[in-house]
Amino acid sequence: MNNDSDFFNVKIDNYTGPLNVLLDLAKAQKVNLEDISITKLADQFNDFIKNEKNLNLEIASEYLLMATWLAYLKSKLLLPSTPEEEFKINEVAEKLKLQLKKLELIRLLSDQMLKRKRLGKEIRVRGMKSGIRSIYNSEYNISLFDLLKSYSMILMTKDFQKINIPKLPVFTTEEGIKTIRNFFGKLLDWKKLDDLVPKDFKVDKKFKKSGTAGIFAGSLELVKEGDLKIKQKNLFEDIYVKENK
Repeated sequence: MNNDSDFFNVKIDNYTGPLNVLLDLAKAQKVNLEDISITKLADQFNDFIKNEKNLNLEIASEYLLMATWLAYLKSKLLLPSTPEEEFKINEVAEKLKLQLKKLELIRLLSDQMLKRKRLGKEIRVRGMKSGIRSIYNSEYNISLFDLLKSYSMILMTKDFQKINIPKLPVFTTEEGIKTIRNFFGKLLDWKKLDDLVPKDFKVDKKFKKSGTAGIFAGSLELVKEGDLKIKQKNLFEDIYVKENK
């Protein structure tokens, strides 16, 4: 907390005491502002600054702010005002009050910090080791290249982003075998192999190749098992299949 000498006390005709109390009383209209002499207040503040040897600039600026606010309030009493100006005065008063509370809280916290034990005064560090050898002594040897490489790896890890690639539909050999078996009973005559490709794999060209490959691979497996016959008249012509009965 501050000493009594740190406070600026006002002595005027209708009030004697700290300046911050005078400001609170003036804002609460418990002291008549018309009776306060701003000239005497300014003279006392000037004498306070000149006579104070160890002047705290924060406290002096705070007192100057309070004195300025008192002068501003009295000027508003002497000059005609509008309702809008009165509203602004109240708004500024609330902001000033909040600022003063913050300053008081900062002063309180700083006093609490100064009361704590400090290194070199209340707390002493351990002295130098005497006759004690360290069993383990770690030493790191690293080149500039290794250091830059490690740093780049850390940056790459931080900036790494996952990419999800959508899986395209694929017509597998197992699905081709199952599709051909579903046509058993209808493959008594030769039927073009492309006609067995499901409709979903005929619409888009990207899927048509997968459907044709799956049906063809499935037909070869069924021929190997002896359940299907397959033929092709000439090279690169249509392939035909039918049941082996």
